[in-house]
Amino acid sequence: MKPIHEVARDLDIADEFLEPYGRDKAKVRIEALGAFRRPPGKLILVSAITPTPAGEGKTTMSIGLAQGLRRAGKRSALALRQPSMGPVFGRKGGATGGGASRLEPSNAINLQFTGDFHAITAAHNLLAAAIDNRLHFGDTALDPRQVLWKRALDMNDRALRKIVVGLGGAGQGVPRESGFDITAASEIMAVLCLADSPSDLRARLDRILVGYDRNGGAVRAGEIGVNGALSAILNEALHPNLVQSREGTPAFVHGGPFANIAHGCNSILATRMALASADYAVTEAGFAFDLGGEKFFDLKCRAAGLNPAAIVLVATVRALKMHGGTALDDLKTPSPAAVERGLENLAAHLDGAAHFGKPTLVAVNKFTTDTDDEMSVIHKYCDSRNVPSSTADVFTQGGEGAVELARLTAAAAARETPYAPLYPLEWSAERKIERIATAMYGADGVSFLPAAESKLKKARKLGLGGLPICMAKTQDSLSDNPKLRGRPRGFTITVRDVEIAAGAGFLVALTGEIVRMPGLPLRPAAERIDVDEAGAIVGLS
Repeated sequence: MKPIHEVARDLDIADEFLEPYGRDKAKVRIEALGAFRRPPGKLILVSAITPTPAGEGKTTMSIGLAQGLRRAGKRSALALRQPSMGPVFGRKGGATGGGASRLEPSNAINLQFTGDFHAITAAHNLLAAAIDNRLHFGDTALDPRQVLWKRALDMNDRALRKIVVGLGGAGQGVPRESGFDITAASEIMAVLCLADSPSDLRARLDRILVGYDRNGGAVRAGEIGVNGALSAILNEALHPNLVQSREGTPAFVHGGPFANIAHGCNSILATRMALASADYAVTEAGFAFDLGGEKFFDLKCRAAGLNPAAIVLVATVRALKMHGGTALDDLKTPSPAAVERGLENLAAHLDGAAHFGKPTLVAVNKFTTDTDDEMSVIHKYCDSRNVPSSTADVFTQGGEGAVELARLTAAAAARETPYAPLYPLEWSAERKIERIATAMYGADGVSFLPAAESKLKKARKLGLGGLPICMAKTQDSLSDNPKLRGRPRGFTITVRDVEIAAGAGFLVALTGEIVRMPGLPLRPAAERIDVDEAGAIVGLS
């Protein structure tokens, strides 16, 4: 690997803006944005079809594409999310790409990295502690029965979803029900990722809705009195992190909200740095286009004034076979017919992407078990829709395996297209949710349960009805039922509750059985991870 100073110099980042964390990673101070004197590059969004439980290599493809752009003579940089340790120790394992298209130092990025997640967790929990302290001393108008702010932990732990705090008798605090969210779903994670300056960060922290008083009035975080301390905890975390791929392609890795329970995009500041320092900034949004892609356009781009140049949808033979009815245990068995049946899912995501008016390509992530006949089914379908497509073997070949994809992407991005969100902000929240459900998921409509209706009414009363929508929905299906594969028809999305994320600047619509604190599987990835006699971490793929 190159020393991190060389990676920074590749992007014309002066040493004065670099804060190294050892030899291989660094923070780049946000003041560097004011020092660039080149026009911003083109923003490429990498998304995907509905994935298998193992994922379809969207991050690997993003890294491979950025490397491919460099091999094609283009100046590129990555803007990606930092992995959460919840999935790292849970089902997924590491999330820094794979094979020849991986970020380095991979183990450090997957675990502690530069401490940003710890800072977000600490800030979240300091606010929680301060709220309970105010309740203990009776120094707040906050109603203990209407406290919204939970605690956070960067770990999968279902036992913490619902808890009772303040037990133990007099002097132990006010007993009340609460719970934990995973750090990736913390509103402070969203606040950090959407803030464009320290002052904006502080203003967003102040706006966070922590609960209501006994008259139903809003109580915000700024009233608790510790947001100066929260800002201090987050002071270093606000600056993006710089690392590199295995081929030395620069990568800004910053923030990590999930896309099934949060807004699914890396920080605005990291994306702006990539755009300011490269001709092509390759970024990704979590899970499939129905979740991360839609939120990327309607939440992140709207907040930051970004206008992507092109969309790359990652598809795999195995995912299409799953959507075509093949059991998960049989996905390695060749079946062009199952691939063809599964094309309905690809079609749904292409139709969803078309709503945003951007040139769209399909990148077929190649696995060793894929056959030429199966690949041919995908490419013939894309040709029938006049959608450019390319098979990319980025796991084995790195950037060399994505040169054709890189050239197709650069050609697609050459055409200027306006930014077009899915819905205007002046629509009612209900109409926005219905628009997402019908246009992105293919639903016939939306059913709002009483709790959701009550929260939307409360949002309007607080003057927050004009906020955009962040849908919390399963990643396993276009519908809110994770068992429905392919392209489900004739279903209704059920919104059971709504959370008001006033600091982040959106309303979170909770659908189905989605939860904001995941659990571990029967055999978590943590059981495979160890440290060998030489002190090297093993088993973290």
